[in-house]
Amino acid sequence: MRVDATILLLGIDGGGTSCRARLCALSGQVLGEAVTGPANLRLGVEQSFAAVLDAAMQTLEQASLSRAHLARVVACLALAGASEPSYLAAAQNYRHPFRKAIVVTDAHAACLGAHGNKDGGVIVIGTGTVGWAVIRGLTYRVGGWGLPVSDEGSGAWLGCEALRHVLWALDGRRKWSGLLRTLAAEFGNDPHAIVRWTDTASPGDFASLAPYVFDHAARGDPVAEELLTLAAGHIDSLATRLVEIGCRRLALVGGCAPFLAPLLSETTRSHRVEPLGDALEGALQIARSAAQSLARVA
Repeated sequence: MRVDATILLLGIDGGGTSCRARLCALSGQVLGEAVTGPANLRLGVEQSFAAVLDAAMQTLEQASLSRAHLARVVACLALAGASEPSYLAAAQNYRHPFRKAIVVTDAHAACLGAHGNKDGGVIVIGTGTVGWAVIRGLTYRVGGWGLPVSDEGSGAWLGCEALRHVLWALDGRRKWSGLLRTLAAEFGNDPHAIVRWTDTASPGDFASLAPYVFDHAARGDPVAEELLTLAAGHIDSLATRLVEIGCRRLALVGGCAPFLAPLLSETTRSHRVEPLGDALEGALQIARSAAQSLARVA
């Protein structure tokens, strides 16, 4: 079995805040990397693929290749929202310029990247949250159903909860803190402005407020510390269920993970392992398998 040496491998990790891309030769040599805007399928398949194609083009440009070379690309598009059947179908049916494209959820790619060929699970703590595990060839998902009904402990959840507490403070229902005063000032201390903003805010918009929580928690702000403690409790809940399913190795991934890891329960920490790689590496692993499948068909 010989794989076409002209094939290029593209890994995509598309979440609610950004879309990361890595282009590689079959040898594994990295040819280009890029970061573009949100690619969560919940935002719409057109917006998602616009971010994907923008990122793909940037990686090609870094490799001194043209758009025509997209026809050589075998891609794995690991996209948030792809676990939902209707979003997955829309992505699979989208007309793309790649030679072949495999669409999976970003959590699945993160799990493969974190554990390679071994059984294990991940808890993604980024714009959203989700628990994902691969055990004896079967996949398991816990949470990650999206705002406003899920994604507890995520960056978006933290931003939303922080604004809730700002409104409570403006009502006189809770004591002000540095965090709450800072966020209130961002909206001119106007509760109506906050409500108007939330009417159209995306998960990524809410997540953009999470750094305020992290920064103020580091300074000992009581509300920020309270929110992080609550967030860690939600992550513990995801971990507990994954362990019940049979997952013994848990990796934490995502931009919020370093801030919450120290606050997790002893039980969660006892199952924690460092990820071997990230979602891009998991996506490239899937892309390589797809390229080998093309060779078998040929």
